[in-house]
Amino acid sequence: MAIAIILILIVVASVLFHILAPWQATPAASNWGSIDTTLFITLVITGIFFIAITVFMAVAVMRYRHKEGARAAYQPENKKLEWWLIVITSVGIVGMLAPGLVVYNDFVQVPKNANELEVIAQQWQWAFRFPGQDGKLGRSDVKFVDSANPLGLDPKDPVGQDDVLIRNNEIRLPLDQPVKVLLRSKDVLHNFYIPQIRAKMDMVPGMVSHFWFTPTKTGKFEVLCAEYCGVGHYNMRGHMIVEEQGAFDQWLNSQPTFAQTLTTAAKPSRDSVLEKGRLLAESYGCRACHSLDGSASLGPGWKGLYGRTEQLVDGTRVLVDEAYLKESIRDPKARQVQGYPPVMVPYTLNEDELGALVALIKSLSAVPQDDGPSASDATGRGDDLAAQGQQLAESLGCLACHSVDGKQGVGPSWQGLYGKTETLADGTRVKADEGYIKDSVLNPNAVIVKGYAPIMPAFALSDEDLNALIAFIKSKANANADAK
Repeated sequence: MAIAIILILIVVASVLFHILAPWQATPAASNWGSIDTTLFITLVITGIFFIAITVFMAVAVMRYRHKEGARAAYQPENKKLEWWLIVITSVGIVGMLAPGLVVYNDFVQVPKNANELEVIAQQWQWAFRFPGQDGKLGRSDVKFVDSANPLGLDPKDPVGQDDVLIRNNEIRLPLDQPVKVLLRSKDVLHNFYIPQIRAKMDMVPGMVSHFWFTPTKTGKFEVLCAEYCGVGHYNMRGHMIVEEQGAFDQWLNSQPTFAQTLTTAAKPSRDSVLEKGRLLAESYGCRACHSLDGSASLGPGWKGLYGRTEQLVDGTRVLVDEAYLKESIRDPKARQVQGYPPVMVPYTLNEDELGALVALIKSLSAVPQDDGPSASDATGRGDDLAAQGQQLAESLGCLACHSVDGKQGVGPSWQGLYGKTETLADGTRVKADEGYIKDSVLNPNAVIVKGYAPIMPAFALSDEDLNALIAFIKSKANANADAK
């Protein structure tokens, strides 16, 4: 009897909570109020089933409770009851699915007058792209992604030269104008979600999904990632600002185009070769067997490899120079290093591609480089080097965890960091100088600043890239000093 009373009280409390508690969703700030209606229909149908099943359980507990001398009747089947259950549950399922299918069909049927907006997700940050004056977005592909072109636009596509790039977590849209949102991810599964706009869809690597909406209220709305995408998932936030058309046009005209970013991102030739080498190493899967940080792997690690003498399986020794590396790529079984299985397949690469890969391996060694600017030269480039460091920080996703304005983030803020003394997790103190920052990038879990989780991945960067990052961090320290 007590169980039956508890079940009835659960039903009453659930209904009263729904009626009296102000837990319902906030008013929609777009045309998708129909999504709220669909959710309400689902809630009503599931609520009816919840009440019916719980009340039935209470009645069954009271009516069919154990009695002395009574025996349960054996009834193997009841076709009438079964048909009733089939019909009722089918009606309930159709009632929940049908409105959702109708709304989803509208959700992806984009009106012809809709403006386009591309959203690019990357751990743990957002980036955006608008078409330029021609009204068309240029081609993009993962093979074009590098530090100067983090969104992967085709530099040779004339249609994309005037595309407007928004490489931060804040986007603006005009009021009462339909928007077609194109979604793509650079790394893992993400989900673009703006609760008040009723906009939500997965971003699957290798696919471009889409939906549309019309913002109907001005204001600032939070952009969230609604799919777990890694340890920094909770910090993958942004904002969408809806404003009048005039204010939006003024803001959009002040943003850089793709052609402008290519002009300002001009790099020394050696750095371009290194970027090409990195892309080749990723596209051919080299990094699956060859580590960049010296850790043990299926093949020899590339860190410190160039210029080293290796012992081969036949007992002879060989100097790892350009000729040996090129031969090992084209015919990996010709001279195999001792201690590693003969699993590498030969690759047919042209001289430029071989040179790029060799340059990448060289950059990971302590052997002095003959080509390109030295680290000291790079340091002397001042503002240009800091700008290159900022570009690198954006493309690698550093700014998703390290703020540059002093705000709390997943990792220590870069504002005022350089030259500051930090307390580590083990209680010791260390000065954030060039050596410490380089070690923290190459081996971030060696020493952890107190109060922060050990979640940063290791980055295998060349000395030039490291110097550029440090120049950018230095500039934030100087900016902080100037502000004071």
